Amino acid sequence: MINLYEVSETNKMIGEENLDVRTITMGISLLDCIDSNLDKLCQNIENKIISKAGRLVEVGDEIGAEYGIPIVNKRISITPIAMVGSAACKSPADYVKIGLTLDNVAKKLGVNFIGGFSAVVSKGMTSSDKLLIESIPETLAKTQFVCSSVNVGSTRTGINMDAVKLLGEKVKEAAYLTRENDSMACAKLVVLCNAPDDNPFMAGAFHGITEADAVINVGVSGPGVVAAALKNCRGKDFEELCETVKKTAFKITRVGQLVAKEASKKLDIPFGIIDLSLAPTPAVGDSVAQILEEIGLEKVGAPGTTAALALLNDQVKKGGVMASSYVGGLSGAFIPVSEDQGMIDAVVAGALNIEKLEAMTCVCSVGLDMIAIPGDVSATTVSGIIADEAAIGMV
Repeated sequence: MINLYEVSETNKMIGEENLDVRTITMGISLLDCIDSNLDKLCQNIENKIISKAGRLVEVGDEIGAEYGIPIVNKRISITPIAMVGSAACKSPADYVKIGLTLDNVAKKLGVNFIGGFSAVVSKGMTSSDKLLIESIPETLAKTQFVCSSVNVGSTRTGINMDAVKLLGEKVKEAAYLTRENDSMACAKLVVLCNAPDDNPFMAGAFHGITEADAVINVGVSGPGVVAAALKNCRGKDFEELCETVKKTAFKITRVGQLVAKEASKKLDIPFGIIDLSLAPTPAVGDSVAQILEEIGLEKVGAPGTTAALALLNDQVKKGGVMASSYVGGLSGAFIPVSEDQGMIDAVVAGALNIEKLEAMTCVCSVGLDMIAIPGDVSATTVSGIIADEAAIGMV
């Protein structure tokens, strides 16, 4: 039974500690849209997405107002477009046209992003996969809401090094095409290894072929809530620290499950998963780095950082699994340097560098995330960085 203390505690999490539902993401299968005529394919895609997600933004706003829970993003993920466009697309320009269709649909619906301009090439590339990858820089440069991802490896198949080489070139090209806009195109592209089919977070979200026709996936985030809880553990032993993280993750997950079930009921779309990833923002008090420093680090990047991050990930997952039977997606701490004020401070102080970041990615769900590298870095160097991260994800 809910008591007044729990209500007050939840209000404090939302009002003072930046607890939010980071995203309601509707996954939509486009396999029944496939057509050999490009214009017909684009029309099928638009019709299918609008028929399923026409009320997504409205319902998200309703739930947020009804329960007083901030729902930051309403997003859509779709079947990897390299599969959907294979019969109709004969050139990269054809895939760009599909990308523009997706962007227009996103504008009509008012969603924040649409993910799934993607290819899964962990073992090899079809001609369609290669055409889509070739089209990524132009597509992301010409669209506002489209996100792209390419899965280049898996534990079972290894790493597709031909795709890694090509993507190093495409990352550079995407950055160059949007050089007057902070090179934003490459910030909407993710290269993955062992990509999950049900990830609700952008830019890596796509609706895998193992999924139902449509599902509701929710990403919930509360680094500030965890950091605030750990302040009460200063000077305590590791057992109490771990229990505190687990209990806090449990509470955060229950909020996400409430939102997911309400969205599922109102939209008449099955509930898929809750992703427990702790996703920071630049807001003060909403930092994964702050959590690691509360655990005991002098500064993120100091000796012990990787161990602290491993502990955090482990306890968050254990707490989430206790709270819900539908945990999925990435479900781990995100460490995006340019989106976490504590990480930014650590870089400025000289405590955190790319080598230490790479070590940290060994124990969390994401790789190198939202870091800036010099524009004159060669494409082969970018490919090498991708290969290193894919190797960590593969093993």
